[in-house]
Amino acid sequence: MTTTVKTPLPTSDALRSRVRDALTAVGSSVTLGDPGAGGLTASSPINGDVLFTLRESSIGDVDAAIAEAAHAYTTWRLTPAPVRGALVARLGELLVEHKAELAALVTIEAGKITSEALGEVQEMIDVCEFAVGLSRQLYGKTIASERPGHRLMETWHPLGVVGVITAFNFPVAVWAWNTAIALVCGDTVVWKPSELTPLTALGCQALLQRACADVGAPVEVSRLVLGEREIGEKLVDDPRVALVSATGSVRMGRQVGPRVAARFGRALLELGGNNAAVVTPAADLDLAVRGIVFSAAGTAGQRCTTLRRLIVHSSIADELVAKIVAAYRQLPVGDPFAEGTLVGPLIHERSYRDMVGALQQAEAEGGEVTGGERHDVGDEGAFYVTPAVVRMPGQSAVVHTETFAPILYVLTYETLDEAVAMNNAVPQGLSSSIFTLDIREAERFLGADGSDCGIANVNIGTSGAEIGGAFGGEKETGGGRESGSDSWKAYMRRATNTVNYSAELPLAQGVTFG
Repeated sequence: MTTTVKTPLPTSDALRSRVRDALTAVGSSVTLGDPGAGGLTASSPINGDVLFTLRESSIGDVDAAIAEAAHAYTTWRLTPAPVRGALVARLGELLVEHKAELAALVTIEAGKITSEALGEVQEMIDVCEFAVGLSRQLYGKTIASERPGHRLMETWHPLGVVGVITAFNFPVAVWAWNTAIALVCGDTVVWKPSELTPLTALGCQALLQRACADVGAPVEVSRLVLGEREIGEKLVDDPRVALVSATGSVRMGRQVGPRVAARFGRALLELGGNNAAVVTPAADLDLAVRGIVFSAAGTAGQRCTTLRRLIVHSSIADELVAKIVAAYRQLPVGDPFAEGTLVGPLIHERSYRDMVGALQQAEAEGGEVTGGERHDVGDEGAFYVTPAVVRMPGQSAVVHTETFAPILYVLTYETLDEAVAMNNAVPQGLSSSIFTLDIREAERFLGADGSDCGIANVNIGTSGAEIGGAFGGEKETGGGRESGSDSWKAYMRRATNTVNYSAELPLAQGVTFG
């Protein structure tokens, strides 16, 4: 049995006190209502209780937020990019100053253990640093013209209002990915966070508003709206929103993509992931176990990059699974604030029910389940579970379905071709990895006939991406790219420019006219 942290869970009063202290420290002045007062509820998966109620944005509020952001865009787009970068630099400084407070909010609302919550805020700091450098590197191209006395070039310009819709599992980092890049590109932002994590959003918004005041930027460059589905739908459908960057389920993406396309807007989608790791006989098994356990059990299996499928050569399957099960038994499960805890709670009861249903389906399809039990932590509204390992006889419906919980399906293979095919067999295409010390196997996995995912790793797990590389996936993952590399281009529009500095007027392709 996995070890449960024995310290009692924090009381709701203690959590409320930490929230108030954190929001006061970051400078938020939003009124927090008592539980049961009506409005949007702010709960904690740590004990399942409602901590506060908040005023929910109306459709009129969203309309006003878009209008304010659109108006601010008319001046922000003309602000020199390095000056825009100064705003993001100040935001990064404030994040460093208030890293602990913001991380506490992440733990309270998303249930992440302290080190993961601090890591998420560090990711925000890192992307701010990246974006500040980018503010002096929004490069275009000079292209050879076929016509004498002509210069052909590409230039990049701000796009407009960016609507950002984020999910509960990375309540602050994904907002920062989008917002830091959008702001240096000259765009303005309207953010609709998950209805499960409004408190972290209040903290982020307060820090950005402070940064605006400190550098003299218009506060309207970033607007925050709180609410459920209809609030996000307004961002999706409004023609003033040039780009909708949405993170969530495949089901959500199927609705967002066509609706944005119908008005000829742009959509950047980061959707589901059913990620796999291939382990070959040439792998360092001790290294593989460490990478597998973090990727599969970290954040209680609630990352889009969580490892959900382990594709292991039949000759080493028994040994590897035994090592993973032994490691799982040593994972402390419990209060994410408690020192030593490695697995915190599931976000809510529905996630637990989905996990139970998936394990039952796996057993019905011939799977052998180890783990997956619910822990009694003394609060019926909180859902703590043992990460589960499931030996499956082969590919099946449940294996091809992403369940947002710590379930690791184990499949075996005989040839590397078979392993690659199994990796690619699911409809999602976010992250993947291979554990091997054979360079030929590694290069094959990374090649054009290898993994079909947006992220393909060697000798590390599927989760824990750095901000310097573009993040995103293929197929039902949506095809979007955020954060590093040249993902900034999604937030700008490209113009092809031809300058004739001669006294003649030659036409392209040798065309003559008159």
